[in-house]
Amino acid sequence: MKELKELVRPNVWNLKPYSSARDEFHGEASVFLDANENPYNAPYNRYPDPMQWKVKERIAEIKKVDVKNILLGNGSDEPIDLLIRAFCEPARDCILAIDPTYGMYKVAADVNNVPYIPVLLDEQFQFKAENLLSHKEASAAKLLFLCSPNNPTGNSLNREEIRKVLVGFGGIVVVDEAYIDFSSEPSFLSELSTYPNLVVLQTLSKAWGSAGIRLGMAFASPEIIAVLNKIKYPYNINQLSQKYAIDLLENPSKVNEWVEVLLKEREKLISRLSLLPIVKKIYPTDANFVLVKVEDANKLYNYLVEQGVIVRNRTNIALCLGCLRITVGTPVENETLIESLKKAAI
Repeated sequence: MKELKELVRPNVWNLKPYSSARDEFHGEASVFLDANENPYNAPYNRYPDPMQWKVKERIAEIKKVDVKNILLGNGSDEPIDLLIRAFCEPARDCILAIDPTYGMYKVAADVNNVPYIPVLLDEQFQFKAENLLSHKEASAAKLLFLCSPNNPTGNSLNREEIRKVLVGFGGIVVVDEAYIDFSSEPSFLSELSTYPNLVVLQTLSKAWGSAGIRLGMAFASPEIIAVLNKIKYPYNINQLSQKYAIDLLENPSKVNEWVEVLLKEREKLISRLSLLPIVKKIYPTDANFVLVKVEDANKLYNYLVEQGVIVRNRTNIALCLGCLRITVGTPVENETLIESLKKAAI
Protein backbone atom coordinates (compact mmCIF):
# COMPACT_ATOMS: atom_id res chain seq x y z
CA MET A 1 0.00 0.00 0.00
CA LYS A 2 1.15 3.53 -0.79
CA GLU A 3 1.26 6.14 1.95
CA LEU A 4 -2.24 7.34 2.77
CA LYS A 5 -1.38 10.91 1.79
CA GLU A 6 -0.48 9.69 -1.70
CA LEU A 7 -3.86 7.99 -2.08
CA VAL A 8 -6.14 10.73 -0.76
CA ARG A 9 -7.11 13.48 -3.18
CA PRO A 10 -4.91 16.52 -2.37
CA ASN A 11 -7.90 18.85 -1.94
CA VAL A 12 -9.45 16.40 0.55
CA TRP A 13 -6.18 15.93 2.42
CA ASN A 14 -5.82 19.72 2.79
CA LEU A 15 -9.51 20.33 3.46
CA LYS A 16 -10.54 22.19 6.59
CA PRO A 17 -13.78 20.35 7.45
CA TYR A 18 -16.97 22.04 8.52
CA SER A 19 -17.10 22.21 12.30
CA SER A 20 -20.60 21.99 13.74
CA ALA A 21 -21.56 23.58 17.01
CA ARG A 22 -21.76 20.17 18.66
CA ASP A 23 -18.27 19.27 17.41
CA GLU A 24 -16.79 22.26 19.21
CA PHE A 25 -18.55 21.68 22.52
CA HIS A 26 -17.42 19.08 25.07
CA GLY A 27 -18.82 18.56 28.54
CA GLU A 28 -22.20 19.15 30.17
CA ALA A 29 -24.57 22.07 29.62
CA SER A 30 -28.21 22.94 30.31
CA VAL A 31 -28.62 25.91 27.99
CA PHE A 32 -27.95 25.50 24.25
CA LEU A 33 -27.94 28.76 22.31
CA ASP A 34 -25.24 27.84 19.80
CA ALA A 35 -26.96 26.15 16.81
CA ASN A 36 -29.98 28.35 16.02
CA GLU A 37 -32.36 25.57 17.04
CA ASN A 38 -35.96 26.07 18.08
CA PRO A 39 -36.00 25.77 21.91
CA TYR A 40 -39.36 23.94 21.77
CA ASN A 41 -40.36 20.38 20.77
CA ALA A 42 -37.65 18.58 22.74
CA PRO A 43 -35.85 16.30 22.09
CA TYR A 44 -36.33 16.55 18.31
CA ASN A 45 -35.50 20.24 18.21
CA ARG A 46 -31.82 19.46 18.81
CA TYR A 47 -29.35 18.37 16.19
CA PRO A 48 -28.22 14.76 16.67
CA ASP A 49 -24.73 13.78 17.76
CA PRO A 50 -22.68 14.35 14.57
CA MET A 51 -20.26 11.55 15.47
CA GLN A 52 -22.87 9.12 16.86
CA TRP A 53 -20.65 8.17 19.82
CA LYS A 54 -23.24 6.19 21.78
CA VAL A 55 -24.13 4.08 18.74
CA LYS A 56 -20.45 3.54 17.94
CA GLU A 57 -19.65 2.51 21.50
CA ARG A 58 -22.26 -0.24 21.34
CA ILE A 59 -21.13 -1.37 17.88
CA ALA A 60 -17.51 -1.39 19.07
CA GLU A 61 -18.47 -3.66 21.95
CA ILE A 62 -20.35 -6.09 19.70
CA LYS A 63 -17.85 -6.09 16.83
CA LYS A 64 -14.78 -6.00 19.09
CA VAL A 65 -13.18 -2.98 17.45
CA ASP A 66 -12.26 0.48 18.68
CA VAL A 67 -14.74 3.35 18.20
CA LYS A 68 -12.04 5.17 16.22
CA ASN A 69 -12.26 2.39 13.62
CA ILE A 70 -15.93 3.12 12.88
CA LEU A 71 -17.74 5.43 10.48
CA LEU A 72 -21.54 5.35 10.35
CA GLY A 73 -23.35 6.19 7.14
CA ASN A 74 -26.79 6.59 5.67
CA GLY A 75 -26.81 2.95 4.59
CA SER A 76 -23.63 1.43 3.18
CA ASP A 77 -24.15 3.57 0.09
CA GLU A 78 -22.89 6.67 1.91
CA PRO A 79 -19.47 5.25 2.85
CA ILE A 80 -19.17 3.83 -0.69
CA ASP A 81 -19.68 7.33 -2.07
CA LEU A 82 -17.40 8.89 0.56
CA LEU A 83 -14.58 6.48 -0.29
CA ILE A 84 -14.80 7.39 -3.96
CA ARG A 85 -14.90 11.12 -3.23
CA ALA A 86 -12.00 10.88 -0.79
CA PHE A 87 -9.61 8.84 -2.92
CA CYS A 88 -10.50 9.17 -6.62
CA GLU A 89 -9.81 12.18 -8.81
CA PRO A 90 -12.70 12.39 -11.30
CA ALA A 91 -11.84 11.31 -14.86
CA ARG A 92 -8.29 10.39 -13.80
CA ASP A 93 -8.18 7.67 -11.15
CA CYS A 94 -10.21 4.49 -11.55
CA ILE A 95 -11.91 1.75 -9.55
CA LEU A 96 -11.50 -2.01 -9.93
CA ALA A 97 -14.27 -4.44 -8.99
CA ILE A 98 -15.36 -8.00 -9.61
CA ASP A 99 -18.22 -8.68 -12.01
CA PRO A 100 -21.02 -9.48 -11.30
CA THR A 101 -21.39 -7.69 -7.98
CA TYR A 102 -23.43 -5.05 -6.12
CA GLY A 103 -24.56 -2.43 -8.63
CA MET A 104 -24.14 0.65 -6.42
CA TYR A 105 -20.34 0.57 -6.75
CA LYS A 106 -20.65 1.44 -10.42
CA VAL A 107 -23.48 3.92 -9.88
CA ALA A 108 -21.44 5.79 -7.26
CA ALA A 109 -18.39 5.72 -9.55
CA ASP A 110 -20.44 7.08 -12.46
CA VAL A 111 -21.95 9.84 -10.31
CA ASN A 112 -18.42 10.91 -9.34
CA ASN A 113 -17.13 10.60 -12.94
CA VAL A 114 -14.60 7.93 -11.95
CA PRO A 115 -13.91 5.14 -14.47
CA TYR A 116 -15.15 1.78 -13.20
CA ILE A 117 -13.31 -1.35 -14.38
CA PRO A 118 -15.20 -4.65 -13.90
CA VAL A 119 -13.16 -7.88 -13.94
CA LEU A 120 -15.19 -10.99 -14.72
CA LEU A 121 -15.45 -13.77 -12.16
CA ASP A 122 -14.99 -17.40 -13.23
CA GLU A 123 -17.86 -19.88 -13.68
CA GLN A 124 -17.79 -20.66 -9.94
CA PHE A 125 -18.17 -16.92 -9.22
CA GLN A 126 -14.63 -16.77 -7.81
CA PHE A 127 -11.63 -14.61 -8.73
CA LYS A 128 -7.87 -14.86 -8.83
CA ALA A 129 -5.88 -12.08 -7.20
CA GLU A 130 -3.33 -12.17 -10.01
CA ASN A 131 -6.05 -11.37 -12.56
CA LEU A 132 -7.07 -8.28 -10.65
CA LEU A 133 -3.55 -7.15 -9.79
CA SER A 134 -2.24 -7.68 -13.33
CA HIS A 135 -5.08 -5.81 -14.99
CA LYS A 136 -3.77 -3.02 -17.20
CA GLU A 137 -5.72 -0.42 -15.17
CA ALA A 138 -4.61 -1.73 -11.75
CA SER A 139 -1.79 0.77 -11.34
CA ALA A 140 -4.21 3.68 -11.84
CA ALA A 141 -6.84 2.25 -9.51
CA LYS A 142 -7.28 3.82 -6.08
CA LEU A 143 -10.11 1.56 -4.88
CA LEU A 144 -10.93 -2.11 -5.30
CA PHE A 145 -14.38 -3.43 -4.31
CA LEU A 146 -14.91 -7.04 -3.21
CA CYS A 147 -18.35 -8.08 -1.98
CA SER A 148 -18.26 -11.24 0.15
CA PRO A 149 -20.71 -12.93 0.35
CA ASN A 150 -21.24 -11.52 -3.10
CA ASN A 151 -24.43 -9.99 -4.43
CA PRO A 152 -26.11 -11.31 -6.60
CA THR A 153 -24.24 -14.62 -6.62
CA GLY A 154 -24.50 -15.37 -2.88
CA ASN A 155 -21.13 -17.08 -2.46
CA SER A 156 -18.26 -16.07 -0.20
CA LEU A 157 -15.11 -15.11 -2.09
CA ASN A 158 -11.93 -17.11 -1.58
CA ARG A 159 -10.35 -15.75 1.60
CA GLU A 160 -6.75 -16.38 0.55
CA GLU A 161 -7.29 -14.56 -2.74
CA ILE A 162 -8.67 -11.57 -0.80
CA ARG A 163 -5.55 -11.58 1.38
CA LYS A 164 -3.34 -11.64 -1.74
CA VAL A 165 -5.17 -8.59 -3.03
CA LEU A 166 -4.76 -6.79 0.28
CA VAL A 167 -1.01 -7.36 0.14
CA GLY A 168 -0.52 -6.69 -3.57
CA PHE A 169 -2.86 -3.79 -4.30
CA GLY A 170 -1.44 -0.29 -3.92
CA GLY A 171 -4.75 1.35 -3.03
CA ILE A 172 -7.70 0.81 -0.72
CA VAL A 173 -9.42 -2.58 -0.71
CA VAL A 174 -13.09 -2.46 0.29
CA VAL A 175 -14.57 -5.76 1.50
CA ASP A 176 -18.33 -5.40 1.60
CA GLU A 177 -19.74 -7.79 4.22
CA ALA A 178 -23.41 -6.84 4.09
CA TYR A 179 -24.36 -10.53 4.31
CA ILE A 180 -21.60 -11.74 6.64
CA ASP A 181 -24.00 -12.70 9.44
CA PHE A 182 -25.43 -15.45 7.23
CA SER A 183 -22.03 -16.76 6.18
CA SER A 184 -19.96 -19.69 7.39
CA GLU A 185 -16.85 -17.54 6.81
CA PRO A 186 -15.52 -15.18 9.52
CA SER A 187 -15.47 -11.43 9.06
CA PHE A 188 -12.35 -9.56 8.01
CA LEU A 189 -12.86 -7.17 10.95
CA SER A 190 -10.29 -9.06 13.01
CA GLU A 191 -7.68 -8.30 10.34
CA LEU A 192 -7.99 -4.50 10.25
CA SER A 193 -4.71 -4.07 12.12
CA THR A 194 -2.95 -6.48 9.74
CA TYR A 195 -3.93 -4.65 6.55
CA PRO A 196 -3.79 -0.83 6.75
CA ASN A 197 -5.50 -0.54 3.32
CA LEU A 198 -8.56 -2.60 4.35
CA VAL A 199 -12.04 -1.11 4.67
CA VAL A 200 -14.85 -3.42 5.79
CA LEU A 201 -18.47 -2.49 5.14
CA GLN A 202 -21.35 -3.92 7.16
CA THR A 203 -24.96 -2.89 7.71
CA LEU A 204 -27.99 -3.12 9.97
CA SER A 205 -30.18 -3.68 6.89
CA LYS A 206 -29.87 -7.45 6.54
CA ALA A 207 -29.45 -9.77 9.56
CA TRP A 208 -30.38 -6.93 11.92
CA GLY A 209 -33.71 -6.49 10.14
CA SER A 210 -33.48 -2.70 9.99
CA ALA A 211 -33.21 -1.62 6.37
CA GLY A 212 -35.73 1.11 7.11
CA ILE A 213 -33.41 3.13 9.36
CA ARG A 214 -30.60 3.23 6.74
CA LEU A 215 -27.58 2.67 8.94
CA GLY A 216 -24.39 1.33 7.38
CA MET A 217 -21.00 0.83 8.99
CA ALA A 218 -17.49 1.29 7.62
CA PHE A 219 -14.58 -0.12 9.60
CA ALA A 220 -11.00 0.90 8.85
CA SER A 221 -7.85 2.33 10.36
CA PRO A 222 -8.35 5.50 12.42
CA GLU A 223 -6.44 7.38 9.71
CA ILE A 224 -8.84 6.33 6.94
CA ILE A 225 -11.86 6.97 9.17
CA ALA A 226 -10.53 10.46 9.92
CA VAL A 227 -10.37 11.21 6.19
CA LEU A 228 -13.97 10.07 5.67
CA ASN A 229 -15.14 12.09 8.69
CA LYS A 230 -13.69 15.22 7.07
CA ILE A 231 -16.03 14.98 4.09
CA LYS A 232 -19.20 13.42 5.49
CA TYR A 233 -22.16 15.69 6.08
CA PRO A 234 -22.19 16.94 9.70
CA TYR A 235 -25.43 15.32 10.88
CA ASN A 236 -25.66 12.37 8.50
CA ILE A 237 -27.42 10.00 10.94
CA ASN A 238 -30.65 11.44 12.30
CA GLN A 239 -31.69 11.29 15.93
CA LEU A 240 -34.47 8.75 15.38
CA SER A 241 -32.14 6.33 13.61
CA GLN A 242 -29.52 6.70 16.34
CA LYS A 243 -32.04 6.01 19.10
CA TYR A 244 -33.50 3.02 17.29
CA ALA A 245 -30.03 1.63 16.60
CA ILE A 246 -29.01 1.91 20.26
CA ASP A 247 -32.14 0.02 21.33
CA LEU A 248 -31.64 -2.62 18.65
CA LEU A 249 -27.98 -3.14 19.50
CA GLU A 250 -28.89 -3.88 23.10
CA ASN A 251 -30.35 -7.22 22.04
CA PRO A 252 -27.97 -9.01 19.63
CA SER A 253 -29.32 -12.39 20.77
CA LYS A 254 -32.56 -11.58 18.93
CA VAL A 255 -30.59 -11.15 15.73
CA ASN A 256 -28.90 -14.49 16.29
CA GLU A 257 -32.36 -16.07 16.57
CA TRP A 258 -33.46 -14.47 13.30
CA VAL A 259 -30.33 -15.65 11.54
CA GLU A 260 -30.75 -19.19 12.83
CA VAL A 261 -34.34 -19.30 11.57
CA LEU A 262 -33.40 -17.82 8.19
CA LEU A 263 -30.58 -20.29 7.67
CA LYS A 264 -32.97 -23.17 8.30
CA GLU A 265 -35.52 -21.63 5.96
CA ARG A 266 -32.79 -21.14 3.35
CA GLU A 267 -32.06 -24.86 3.34
CA LYS A 268 -35.76 -25.73 3.13
CA LEU A 269 -36.22 -23.27 0.27
CA ILE A 270 -33.26 -24.68 -1.65
CA SER A 271 -34.54 -28.22 -1.14
CA ARG A 272 -38.00 -27.37 -2.42
CA LEU A 273 -36.75 -25.31 -5.34
CA SER A 274 -34.56 -28.20 -6.45
CA LEU A 275 -37.68 -30.36 -6.98
CA LEU A 276 -39.25 -27.97 -9.47
CA PRO A 277 -38.78 -28.82 -13.17
CA ILE A 278 -38.49 -25.15 -14.16
CA VAL A 279 -35.42 -24.79 -11.90
CA LYS A 280 -32.24 -25.67 -13.78
CA LYS A 281 -29.58 -24.80 -11.20
CA ILE A 282 -29.31 -23.42 -7.68
CA TYR A 283 -25.97 -21.80 -6.92
CA PRO A 284 -24.23 -22.22 -3.54
CA THR A 285 -25.02 -19.38 -1.17
CA ASP A 286 -23.66 -17.89 2.05
CA ALA A 287 -26.27 -15.12 2.13
CA ASN A 288 -29.97 -14.71 2.88
CA PHE A 289 -30.83 -15.24 -0.77
CA VAL A 290 -30.31 -17.80 -3.51
CA LEU A 291 -29.43 -17.32 -7.16
CA VAL A 292 -31.51 -19.69 -9.25
CA LYS A 293 -31.25 -20.49 -12.97
CA VAL A 294 -34.69 -21.13 -14.42
CA GLU A 295 -36.49 -21.66 -17.70
CA ASP A 296 -37.21 -18.27 -19.28
CA ALA A 297 -36.33 -15.94 -16.42
CA ASN A 298 -38.10 -12.94 -17.94
CA LYS A 299 -41.38 -14.78 -18.41
CA LEU A 300 -41.21 -16.37 -14.96
CA TYR A 301 -40.39 -13.05 -13.30
CA ASN A 302 -43.39 -11.37 -14.96
CA TYR A 303 -45.63 -14.28 -13.98
CA LEU A 304 -44.56 -13.99 -10.33
CA VAL A 305 -45.23 -10.23 -10.39
CA GLU A 306 -48.78 -11.01 -11.55
CA GLN A 307 -49.11 -13.33 -8.54
CA GLY A 308 -47.93 -10.57 -6.21
CA VAL A 309 -44.60 -12.30 -5.56
CA ILE A 310 -41.59 -10.08 -6.18
CA VAL A 311 -38.12 -11.53 -6.75
CA ARG A 312 -35.13 -9.96 -8.54
CA ASN A 313 -34.56 -10.67 -12.23
CA ARG A 314 -30.79 -10.90 -12.77
CA THR A 315 -30.77 -12.41 -16.26
CA ASN A 316 -29.14 -9.32 -17.79
CA ILE A 317 -26.22 -9.36 -15.33
CA ALA A 318 -22.85 -10.84 -16.34
CA LEU A 319 -22.70 -14.65 -15.83
CA CYS A 320 -26.31 -14.67 -14.57
CA LEU A 321 -28.19 -15.41 -17.80
CA GLY A 322 -31.55 -16.98 -16.98
CA CYS A 323 -31.24 -16.30 -13.25
CA LEU A 324 -33.59 -14.99 -10.59
CA ARG A 325 -32.36 -13.88 -7.18
CA ILE A 326 -34.74 -15.01 -4.44
CA THR A 327 -34.59 -13.66 -0.90
CA VAL A 328 -35.33 -16.06 1.95
CA GLY A 329 -38.59 -14.92 3.54
CA THR A 330 -40.83 -16.15 6.32
CA PRO A 331 -42.12 -19.74 6.08
CA VAL A 332 -45.44 -18.37 4.79
CA GLU A 333 -43.75 -16.19 2.16
CA ASN A 334 -41.54 -19.04 1.02
CA GLU A 335 -44.57 -21.34 0.76
CA THR A 336 -46.40 -18.76 -1.34
CA LEU A 337 -43.41 -18.55 -3.68
CA ILE A 338 -43.15 -22.32 -4.08
CA GLU A 339 -46.89 -22.74 -4.71
CA SER A 340 -46.75 -19.98 -7.33
CA LEU A 341 -43.78 -21.63 -9.03
CA LYS A 342 -45.57 -24.98 -9.10
CA LYS A 343 -48.41 -23.39 -11.05
CA ALA A 344 -46.17 -21.52 -13.47
CA ALA A 345 -46.72 -22.58 -17.07
CA ILE A 346 -43.34 -21.73 -18.55
